[in-house]
Amino acid sequence: MTGEPAEAKRPEEKRGLECPRCGCRHFHVLYTRAVSGGRIRRRRECRYCGRRMTTHENL
Repeated sequence: MTGEPAEAKRPEEKRGLECPRCGCRHFHVLYTRAVSGGRIRRRRECRYCGRRMTTHENL
């Protein structure tokens, strides 16, 4: 054992939504809709650069 916690050995994993244009992780949700198959569609806008994107979430 090296004395380091197990979390320190894991490579950095990307978590959460990130704007492809500026890398910001803060968004406004413009609208939310239920779609077929028990999914939710959300239209989001980056708070920093204004880029819009659609996300699909499973329930």
